[in-house]
Amino acid sequence: MKKLLTPLELKVMNILWKIERGFVKDIRDNWDEKPVPAYNTISTIVRILKDKKEYIGHKAFGRTHEYFPVVSKEEYQKNFLKSAVNNVFSGSLTSLVSTLVDKDNVSNQELEELKSLLGKFEK
Repeated sequence: MKKLLTPLELKVMNILWKIERGFVKDIRDNWDEKPVPAYNTISTIVRILKDKKEYIGHKAFGRTHEYFPVVSKEEYQKNFLKSAVNNVFSGSLTSLVSTLVDKDNVSNQELEELKSLLGKFEK
């Protein structure tokens, strides 16, 4: 399993998942919080995501690079939740769901959708 992302790395990945391909400038242009990190900061994060964590690939255009995700958002979400269940909830999916429901983080509509989804797995 790939390493989990830091909040800043996840922010960059969310932008790349949204725009699909882009240069560091495009990532900065799509940053929706102020202040926007410096170009060099984003460039460093992109290099980490490409070289060390292998979440993104690139295509070279001379001295500049266009970046794109090689790990889908869905794949990351799945790995993140597996890690959370294993490391925070001692492998218990029931504990995870119970925590969400106990904390009133699930609306009645979402609860009904979960029940419907779980019903699909019944024999």
